[in-house]
Amino acid sequence: MIKRIKLRTLLIGGFITLLFIVLLIRVFTLQVVKGQDWHERAVAQWTRKVPIPATRGMITDRNGDVLASDVPAYTVIVNPAVIHENGLEDQIIEGLHKILGKDESELKALVTAKDEEGKYRTNREVRNEGWKIDETKKAEIVKYNDELKDQLKKEKKVMATGLDLIKEQKRYYPKGTLAAHILGYTNRDGKAVAGLEASEDSYLKGTSGIMKYESDLQGDQLPEANMVYKPAVNGKNLKLTLDDTIQYYIEDAMKETYEKYRPISMTVIAADPKTMEILGMANLPTFNPNTYWNPAYEQKDFFNYAVKATYEPGSTFKIVTLAGAVQERLFNPNTIYQSGQIYVKGTHTPLHDIVRSGWGPITFLEGVKRSSNVAFVKLGSEMLGKDRLLKYINDFGFGQKTGIELPGEVSMPINLPGPVEVATASYGHGVSVTPIQQLAAISAVANGGKLLKPHIIKEITDPDTGKVFQSTKTDVVRQVISPEAAKETSSYLEQVVADRVIGTGREAYIDGYRVAGKTGTAVKYGPDKKPDSSKSVVSFIGFAPVNDPKIALIVIVDQPNDPKAGGGKVAAPIFKKIMSQALPYMGVPKTTTKKTSDGKTTVKRPAAPTLTKLAVKDAKQKLLNAGIDFETIGKGSSVIRQFPAAGTPMSPGQRIYLLTEEAEKMTVPDMKGESLRDALNILTLLKCAVTVDGEGYVTEQLVTDKNGKRSVQLTLKPVKDGEASQDTSSSSTEDESGSKDTSADDLAAGKSGKETGDN
Repeated sequence: MIKRIKLRTLLIGGFITLLFIVLLIRVFTLQVVKGQDWHERAVAQWTRKVPIPATRGMITDRNGDVLASDVPAYTVIVNPAVIHENGLEDQIIEGLHKILGKDESELKALVTAKDEEGKYRTNREVRNEGWKIDETKKAEIVKYNDELKDQLKKEKKVMATGLDLIKEQKRYYPKGTLAAHILGYTNRDGKAVAGLEASEDSYLKGTSGIMKYESDLQGDQLPEANMVYKPAVNGKNLKLTLDDTIQYYIEDAMKETYEKYRPISMTVIAADPKTMEILGMANLPTFNPNTYWNPAYEQKDFFNYAVKATYEPGSTFKIVTLAGAVQERLFNPNTIYQSGQIYVKGTHTPLHDIVRSGWGPITFLEGVKRSSNVAFVKLGSEMLGKDRLLKYINDFGFGQKTGIELPGEVSMPINLPGPVEVATASYGHGVSVTPIQQLAAISAVANGGKLLKPHIIKEITDPDTGKVFQSTKTDVVRQVISPEAAKETSSYLEQVVADRVIGTGREAYIDGYRVAGKTGTAVKYGPDKKPDSSKSVVSFIGFAPVNDPKIALIVIVDQPNDPKAGGGKVAAPIFKKIMSQALPYMGVPKTTTKKTSDGKTTVKRPAAPTLTKLAVKDAKQKLLNAGIDFETIGKGSSVIRQFPAAGTPMSPGQRIYLLTEEAEKMTVPDMKGESLRDALNILTLLKCAVTVDGEGYVTEQLVTDKNGKRSVQLTLKPVKDGEASQDTSSSSTEDESGSKDTSADDLAAGKSGKETGDN
């Protein structure tokens, strides 16, 4: 018995000892071996991490107008459990359908959603229509939610509707489609997808911060607890070289031609030829980056043809051949040659002019004006020869990327293996170029012979300090031709436009401005790799004013529906319209001198003073002191924009208009009794399209808004005898050359019939 007791005691003692040893080992393992791991787990349980999102940098135009920025956004949330409890299913579905436009069947699936156990869910986001909505939609949701709460209060139910909003941020493009291909977009998760948003994402996105602190079970911070705070670093701001007003002129001018000729695509680029800062760049078709997800968009709508597409330029490429021949002193404008056709050495099939029979023996200058292929074969193939022609092609930047700060730029090498390729390249066939290469080349002629690297980014700044992080300077790639050769080449290109009889570019002529340019028409190839005369790429390229170039511009229209429409008929009018608006806007004066009877005396009109950014009262006082009539548009306290632009020569009695609010936000004023010119000037400032019917003074106006673009229809009637008339000098003005100068938009006052102009 005693032995059994001793044995049991021994066993129990041993077992307890063993347990104690195991416990010690376990404790040692937990506290020593794995102590750090368990400590980290514990800290994780009582530590809260709150992310601090960085604000994405803004993108603005050269004047600081915002093109892209982060703005508050709101996501609509529904709580099926609460909605069901209060019997609001039908009302929630109906209300959200009206406000958001979301399909009712999809909304029903959301508000009746259940989990695996068959219980109603508590939170569902309304995507995509209710995801990151703007302030306007948010206000509608809040108003509707308040109405539901009032209903529940009357029914003496719990005032919980099951409808709510979560505040977030989203990328917003305030000007819609304007410059869409340049800006690109970010998706709804904030990821940069295309354009500068993607290529400059490392600057724009910034770095998110974080706040860590110790908390209790409810998540409240413990008193005297440790806190780690790492602030967010906001993204850098991008200021572009673009001018959003010139960008607007470009896009507005393109739309009319796009609707008329229904081409595959259109591209227009404008630049300052002295710096190669891009002032505007647009393509059609296009898209709205705010609604990039719209299923109506096709892949081509997102394609930036300006830098990503190559095309056969046709006669606009003749600028290279002409400039090379002038530089080599081979071009004599008065030399006679036989037009019509020419044989390349070693071939039996001739190359032809557009008029196959030609124009007989003509001078080389006339050949340039008429865009004679034969003239340029002689200049490029016979006079320059393969090596020198290829050198100038390469020196002007073809066959290599320009290096502009836009993603996806392409380039095609240019080789001239045989005499036929040399001959056809002389007039722009058999070579592939990009629009941006062409613009850089014409700018070299305009600026005195320097090939410059194009830029779309002007500077990058720190939003917190305002410090300029990076600034773009003019980059000279090489001197291609001498300043003297560039000036001479410009004079010949000016005559292509100025000769109103035979100049192929005569449709780009602008009264009062010296314009140089060149048309282009390149026939496309069909599936059988043979030329298809029913399909072509037409273009116009040029700059103005010739004596002091401010803008170089290229217009390309791919496959207009009229097979007989060349660059002179389709592209040149677009060029003219853009230039006619952009040059006055930039304050570039028209020719303002006039010869007297003896041909010696000149008279110059006074220039409009600079009034933008002045307080309205100061601007008014300045105009009163100068004796200039004026009209203020808007209720703002400072002048945002003026018409005519500062520096523009003014006619006697001409009125200055002062815009004091953003055009998009302003109501179109009542213009009854105004002359057509005054009405057009006002609507130009407000960026409205205009339709004019009749002549005289405005008697009726109708304002319409379609897809965010306002149009104004004006009805005019002449002043009856005995009625008080306004200053008729506002209808049209006479410049010093004696010719009529209508308005900044080339719409004449008092014209009979019906006129339409996009201002």
